[in-house]
This record gives sequence, structure tokens and C-alpha cells, in this order.
Amino acid sequence: MDTIFNSKNIVDILFRWKIHLAVIVVVAVILSVFFSSPMIITPLYKSYVVVYPSNVFPYSDENETEQMMEILNAGDIRDDVIRKFDLAKHWEIDSNYKYFTSTLYWIYSKRVKIAKTPYEAVTIEVWDPDPRMANDIANAILDFYNLKVRGLHKEKFYEVVVNYQAIVNDRKQKLDSLKERAQELGTRYGLMDYQAQTREVMRALLGSGGRYGEAVKYKKNIEEKGGEMYLIQEMIRADADELGLFKLDFDRALLDYNRKYTHINILTKPYVADKKSYPVRWLIVVGSVLAALFLAIIIIGIIEQNRYAKTFPAENA
Repeated sequence: MDTIFNSKNIVDILFRWKIHLAVIVVVAVILSVFFSSPMIITPLYKSYVVVYPSNVFPYSDENETEQMMEILNAGDIRDDVIRKFDLAKHWEIDSNYKYFTSTLYWIYSKRVKIAKTPYEAVTIEVWDPDPRMANDIANAILDFYNLKVRGLHKEKFYEVVVNYQAIVNDRKQKLDSLKERAQELGTRYGLMDYQAQTREVMRALLGSGGRYGEAVKYKKNIEEKGGEMYLIQEMIRADADELGLFKLDFDRALLDYNRKYTHINILTKPYVADKKSYPVRWLIVVGSVLAALFLAIIIIGIIEQNRYAKTFPAENA
């Protein structure tokens, strides 16, 4: 074997088989060109977009980019895209086929690729026989992502709005009850401001003039209901301040609920490709020729070794 396969002999052997190798190369080229043609392999056009997440709130230990990928890969976004473009019909999948759904989802997973870049951006690649369809699908995925995140935020902020609304309503009802009681005390007992009226009554009692009898009356009312009036007034002040804070939080939650922000920053916009991205025919041709040559050389080596063994049996004994 060492005698046969040294550098000189290898060249001699390949030269003797040059016609066979040339035929193999030509056949490999012809076959690879044929099998990579549109008749055999459907050409695909690629549209891609590069985006960063924006105006999102992580729900767990995931960062914003990982959360974005989870949402983009969500089943409802996939199903929305499939329904919008009727991809089953577009990709010519028979709806009566036993494995229709799994086949449709499998093709979608092969033609829609979502990945993270080293710099925490997200790339969306869409491959389709129709370049405009690939571009439209890429844009639709972004639209459905925005709607999905907006829906999640609305659901979250709706709960906050409902909770704050309940608190504000409760505080308003409590405040109204206190005001009604304060009004009742003012109407029946003439109590308006506990501290101010107490000072005035004391001046009247300690002073002179025709207000003594009236002061005694107010003194009795203050003794009986003044403490309650003072407590109600303090509670009204405290509850009014608290209501103002809750109302401010409620307005912020309502603003968050009604906002219509976008949730992506687009770095690279998708476009309609004018050149197919798959298959790369020259790679297929080169790979096929190299593979055919490698296999041919191995077979030639085996043939030459057997021929050498028959010609010089003593050297192989």
C-alpha cells in the first residue's frame, strides 16, 4: 500500500483515471445543477428585520430581549400570521391531510426564524417562495407583537385601574359620609369649626356683654358634640389628602391603560428581496463535485490496491 500511494504514484494513478474522473465531475455538475433547480428545490427569498424591545416590563428573571423572543415565538402570533395570509393555501398544504396542522407548524418553524444577536437585539428572518409575502409576513409579525404586548399591558393595567377605582370610590363614599355628619352637626348644633368656636365661646363667657346666654348654649353643644366634630374634621382632612394621592395613582394607571405605545425599536427594516437566498446553487455544485471526487478516489484506490495485490502476490504475502 505504501508502494502504491506515494506522491508520484498517486499522480500517475489519477492521470490514468483522468477520463473517468472528468466524466464523474461532469456528471456531478449536471446532476447537482438539475437537483438544485427550481423544478426540484423551491427557491426561497429572505426578508429580515432587526429590532430591540421597547416599553416592556419583564415578568420574571428574563431580560427584555428574552421576553421579546418568548412573545414572538408565542403560538397565538404564529396562528394570527397563518390566518392573515392563509399560509396553508399559500404553501399548498392539503387541509384533508392527516397531519395537516403539524405539517403547517413545522413548515412555519423552518421558514420563520427568530434569534438573539450578541448585542441583545432580536432578528426575525422569513423565507418564502414569494419575496413580497416574506416581507409582508415579517411586518405582520411585528404588528402582532405590538398588539400582543399592548394586550398584556392592558390586562395588567386594567387590574390596577379596577383596584384603584374601588379604593377611590370607597374613600369618596367615606368622605361623603363624614361631610354629611359634619353638616348635620353644623345644622343641629351650630358647630362649624371646633377650635375657632371654642375660643369664641371662652371669650364670651369670660367677657361681658349680651352674648353670655348664647355662649352658654354653644358651650353645651361643644361639650356634647365638639369632640365628635373635631374628630370628623380631622378625618375629613386626612381622608381628603389620602383620596388625592389615590386619585393621582388612579389617573396614572388609567393613562398607562389607555396609552398606545409601540414596543419595538426597528434597527433594520424588512424589504422585498430581488434575489433568492435559497438554495445557493454554486455551493451545492461545489459540494457535490468534491463529494463525488472523494468517493471516486476512494474507489479507485481500492481498485488499484486489488490490482496491485494480484500483480505482485509475493509482496503482499
